[in-house]
Amino acid sequence: MSKTIKAKRKENGLTQEELSLKSGLGLRLIREIEQGKTSMRMDKVNQLLQLFGMELIPAPKTTYNE
Repeated sequence: MSKTIKAKRKENGLTQEELSLKSGLGLRLIREIEQGKTSMRMDKVNQLLQLFGMELIPAPKTTYNE
């Protein structure tokens, strides 16, 4: 997810600061997300993803049997 958000930000020509302002989220959170922070509130992530027409949804964990 962190790579996707960073890529979308760059595709849209935004700095982290601009993304922070547009999303209403703190700059620190934007940086943590892009650096791969492993735990965060889903509503905050969706607030950010909404700018790019995306949404994070719960899904069953996929397991692979050998």
